[in-house]
Amino acid sequence: MKNFLRLSLLLFPLLWLTSCFDILDKVNVKADGTGEYTIILNASKSKTRLASISKMETINGKKVPKKSEIENKINEAARIFKATPGISNVKTSMDFDNYIIKLSCNFKKIENINAGLEQLKAKNILGKMIPTQIYSQNLEKKSLTRNKVNTFKADYDKMGKADKEIFNNARYTSVMQFESTVKSQTNTSYVLAPNKKAVKLEADILDLIFQKKQLQNTILFQ
Repeated sequence: MKNFLRLSLLLFPLLWLTSCFDILDKVNVKADGTGEYTIILNASKSKTRLASISKMETINGKKVPKKSEIENKINEAARIFKATPGISNVKTSMDFDNYIIKLSCNFKKIENINAGLEQLKAKNILGKMIPTQIYSQNLEKKSLTRNKVNTFKADYDKMGKADKEIFNNARYTSVMQFESTVKSQTNTSYVLAPNKKAVKLEADILDLIFQKKQLQNTILFQ
């Protein structure tokens, strides 16, 4: 839970200043285990407010990051991912008119994404308590697992009222697409596509924080 939340907010610090943003976490996995990973941070619904805030030095006691600082943070994350074995074709895009940021890459096996996140943690791009072992796959057993992670509730409870408000209208979407056909899954909160080659979970971030919805899921393929 904390991974997508903290990763997104650390890569895009202005999101701490608005409660209306969306996170899309997408994985496309081929039958041989290779694939593509994408994360998109979309705060376009708050672009007018963010445009005004970006001209300020501080707000609510927090320093407002400059465009160059955000770019440097994202470029650093991209460089770290590029240096991770098994990861290639790392791409980033930053739309500061609509406040949409995208990072994508290809992987030889899905565990390479875990390794990339570990490197981000080692370089202090991610906080030390953030889980990084997000995915695992067993090609012989024809299974892919989105691993269980600890709840973010204890950290959320320690936040002040202003910091808690940023999550009020925040949304998270997880999409996992496959070349193989899905036989079954353990978490029915993920909607199975009609062609049985994709699953999708949509949730308010607060529902994930309070464990009303779970991210953990094990998928078996035919």
